[in-house]
Amino acid sequence: MALAGFVIRFLAVTVGFAALHYYLWWRLCRDTTEKGSPWRPVGAVILGVLALLGLLARFFTPSDAPLAFQAFVGWPGLIWFGVFLYLFGLLVIGEALRWLLFRRKGEARDEFFSHLRALATRLRSRGKAPEPEPEPAVHTRRKILSRAIGVGAASVATATVGTGLYEGYRTPRLKPVSVVLPKLDRRFDGYRIAVIGDTHFSAIRGRGYCERVVDQVNRAQADLIAFVGDLASNEAEQIRDATDPLADLQARDGAFFVAGNAEHYVGADAWYDRVAELGMTGLPNTRVELAGFDLAGINDLIVDQRGIAGETGPDYEAALGDRDPARPLVFMAHQPNAIRGAAGYGVDLQLSGHTHGGQMWPVHYASRIRSGQLTGLERHGDTQVYVTNGAGTNGPPIRVGAASDITVMTLRAP
Repeated sequence: MALAGFVIRFLAVTVGFAALHYYLWWRLCRDTTEKGSPWRPVGAVILGVLALLGLLARFFTPSDAPLAFQAFVGWPGLIWFGVFLYLFGLLVIGEALRWLLFRRKGEARDEFFSHLRALATRLRSRGKAPEPEPEPAVHTRRKILSRAIGVGAASVATATVGTGLYEGYRTPRLKPVSVVLPKLDRRFDGYRIAVIGDTHFSAIRGRGYCERVVDQVNRAQADLIAFVGDLASNEAEQIRDATDPLADLQARDGAFFVAGNAEHYVGADAWYDRVAELGMTGLPNTRVELAGFDLAGINDLIVDQRGIAGETGPDYEAALGDRDPARPLVFMAHQPNAIRGAAGYGVDLQLSGHTHGGQMWPVHYASRIRSGQLTGLERHGDTQVYVTNGAGTNGPPIRVGAASDITVMTLRAP
């Protein structure tokens, strides 16, 4: 059944992807060139290769395939996927522009007389050697418009993705945030938490990137590090070398971790074991009592949402129940909408990630609808929920309108 499901999904994605790329070829190559132009077959080959790389990246990054192969198809395939998304969207917008320009008053009349002139020319040329027939003005205008739309869309898409690649791979900036906890003892006023998530270490985001992230976290000189899930996209053993630098994380009260959906897809238990090797403390449906507050964590909601076999889902009672309500409670949960299940447990502050801040505009709007909160600090009833944009990317290694960050959160007493 699993194989049959994979085959059906692969065929559906392949057919759909091919159809969308055919549309790109039609608008970028066929509509902008003359019949017989060499750019038509050349464009078909180029788009076919890019489509193949995009499909391979879609199904093999991440996967059980060798990391070298994942990187080989992942880099060009995922980058092209980002270009494709913007290019396709811009060309669709161009359809509306095309329709408006060719439905202006007098356009249909001009085209009608153009065809009449062409017919008259053919009639006059009967019995004579055929003469080159000038292209009707309206057809010339159509090609000019198609070329303008195609060049414009390709230029904007390329520039957007180029900027997004830089943003997606630069070292995340430290983002200062202050949060007042009403029950926090004044002795702990100024306590600093480095909130980090969604690094998505993988075949295309490896050891070098991990080292930069660790150095940046350590610059914050935080009292505690809260890793709110999606540390990696691959299995723990696959990218052991890439994640070794996490052993150098430094904070007075240590580094804590909860699994995100990415870990549950590949085996969260193995990742909890791995972070323990690296000196981090996992909080799978449990909590610890620190000097100034309780710190709790749960497994990700994705286990219940998708019924992932062999994975343990969130258990709010185990993590949040049976505790002293007079103590402040900081709650780590990968998805922001975990706050729905935490209602009634006296959570003062929830730390989450998952949304990537939208990662690539205009995905922001769908992310907010799905997760309930996109980024930053918001209040949900008696609980403050903070969502970090995350330090990495998922899918295309591109960020547009959603800067990566490592949040340096300062807790304040009232």
